[in-house]
Amino acid sequence: MRLLIIGRLSGELVTASKIAMNRGAAVTHADGVPQGLAVLRAKGADLVMIDVGQPIRELVTALSDERIRTPVVACGVATDAKAAVAAIQAGAREYIPLPPDPELIAAVLQAVSEDGRAFVWRDASMERVVKLAEQVARSEASVLITGESGTGKEVLARHVHVKSTRSSRPFVSVNCAAIPEALLESELFGHEKGAFTGAVARRIGRFEEANGGTLLLDEISEMDVRLQSKLLRALQERVIDRVGGTAPVKVDIRVLATSNRNLIDEVRKGTFREDLFYRLNVVHLRLPPLRERPADILELATHFAKKYAEVNGVPVRSLSREAQAIIRENPWRGNVRELENTLHRAVLLATGAEIDADAISTPEGESFARSAGPVERAAQVAEAATRGLVGRTVAQVECELILDTLDHCLGNRTHAAKILGISIRTLRNKLNEYVDAGISVAEPGSVRAVAAYG
Repeated sequence: MRLLIIGRLSGELVTASKIAMNRGAAVTHADGVPQGLAVLRAKGADLVMIDVGQPIRELVTALSDERIRTPVVACGVATDAKAAVAAIQAGAREYIPLPPDPELIAAVLQAVSEDGRAFVWRDASMERVVKLAEQVARSEASVLITGESGTGKEVLARHVHVKSTRSSRPFVSVNCAAIPEALLESELFGHEKGAFTGAVARRIGRFEEANGGTLLLDEISEMDVRLQSKLLRALQERVIDRVGGTAPVKVDIRVLATSNRNLIDEVRKGTFREDLFYRLNVVHLRLPPLRERPADILELATHFAKKYAEVNGVPVRSLSREAQAIIRENPWRGNVRELENTLHRAVLLATGAEIDADAISTPEGESFARSAGPVERAAQVAEAATRGLVGRTVAQVECELILDTLDHCLGNRTHAAKILGISIRTLRNKLNEYVDAGISVAEPGSVRAVAAYG
């Protein structure tokens, strides 16, 4: 855990720094925002703690402009409520009152280091995957983790890192699907000042940030084939070239990669390099979908019910028998992610001493059907859906499905693409077609104004 503290080290900040170090954090100090940005460009950090007396908005804006995704928390004297509110409004995620509470500091560090994701399993099919993961964790072998969206690939990757000999070093994750192709090279390998418009200073990339530790290339199948050749060289020779750089930079990392696609199929289609596939696929961990690990469903549901009760400050309640039956029978096509969101809603909607069946609902607030069994419910849904499609073209149905999914994700392209099972590039191309045809498309953080497909 790498902590950067920005601000002059008064007595309270010195105490906070000592508490963090006692909890295992590697602490770096910077007097002000310019010095802090220089540290982040040169070394990176997992968390920034900044004094409320510093220009927090300036820091948050600079991080956004330079695509540095390090979370920021503010700290200041406990009695300064206005400063705390201003810090949150400026973009800080949390406010830590000073003098610091050791347990609060520890909780913030733990939340960042664990990224809020616990690794929970019970099913025998998962036990086999976890056993293999732990068996190879202490090696230096590259590991490819595959599975449907929402099965927990990144969580398993973090588990491999924790069980490895590099566990005390950084774990750095890059979502290859979420970063535009034109920026991904700089994100991975860094850049020199002036390498392109907006490169205001030298900045290290994720390879250098992960030096000594583990680099996770999440959804690597979305990486452009031209960039894959540069990645292959980095994996083979353990050297990288910054964008605009003139000298290679040595790196010492262990690489993990995830994909929700069959990479062999991508190799056959020419969208993924065969030599890169074999370089990554030294060990292959396949995460089964939730429907193939029934013993995990209630275990995870119970975990999420407890987690979100604590997060939202409501009593921890058990699941009623009827609620458990609904949860066991549901196919969970969105896997663990869908189950987690459902239990989060259930915690908020439950009103009795238990989380009952009525609280197990869809995002639109509709209760899951309970009168029919799973087979009957599936048949009813299929019949209703088929009746609604008669007389419509494939293009019309596809358009409505894509736009409705995008609305459901509040305009988030990456989430929508994962739910639809298509690449982010394919989704963007489709949306561009719709915009050209005059169809309203949801912007990130919003839903569209409904428009018919001609």
